[in-house]
Amino acid sequence: MIIENAQAALPRYCPASDKRTIMMDSDLLVATFVDLADTMVADFDVIDFLHMLTSRSVELLAVSAAGVVLADPRGELRVAAASSEAAGVVELFQIQNDQGPCLECFRTARPVAADLNSPDQRWPRFAESATRAGFRSVHALPMRLRHEVIGALNLFGSGPGPFGPEDLRVGQALADVATIGLLQERSVRRSETAAEQLQAALTSRVIIEQAKGKLAERLSIDMERAFTMLRDYARASNQRITDVARNFVDSAAADFPPSPR
Repeated sequence: MIIENAQAALPRYCPASDKRTIMMDSDLLVATFVDLADTMVADFDVIDFLHMLTSRSVELLAVSAAGVVLADPRGELRVAAASSEAAGVVELFQIQNDQGPCLECFRTARPVAADLNSPDQRWPRFAESATRAGFRSVHALPMRLRHEVIGALNLFGSGPGPFGPEDLRVGQALADVATIGLLQERSVRRSETAAEQLQAALTSRVIIEQAKGKLAERLSIDMERAFTMLRDYARASNQRITDVARNFVDSAAADFPPSPR
């Protein structure tokens, strides 16, 4: 079924007149659907999973950045992952100021678009913050399964105007498959409630942010480069990124990657 969904989401055309539409890597798209569906592993890491969703969205679609927000047990949204620091800051701004397309998307379970260049802004403070971060358009896609909405996948563009229909179709398919994967993983771990799963994700994100800050300070690099180093080392050493981050935060050593024992 996952392969069928991937094939159904493949772009059927690429109009030369649509400058926002790009040829999509079909192999990467199919691999992404498979990866998003593969949550039945013992060392499943929800943070790595969500970061894969945001980074693959940027790789596959004509967008500049992507972010994911998830709802906690009280129905309040939390920033779970972002492909860039700028996107993460804008996501947090939406939540703290209770305005923006991702909140409306979550509350209505419908896609919501925002052209930040439009003089008639529904969310003026959000538009100002997002524009300051370098974005010109946003499209929020619901992460839902039937009537259950668990969050939103938010796509940020640096160019004006709406995203192409093919990008939105594939983006929604990515959000749908990721939602199924998260809910499937949750149902298998019956002892872990939705609240515990989300809390684990938020705790992991805090640890990763601490590790990014420590690494960025030690090596005099930016936060995005620090995250890339943590993620690449985790994959190369076959570890969860949360475990790598926790070990680095707890270690008194300044070296990264850590010296072999």
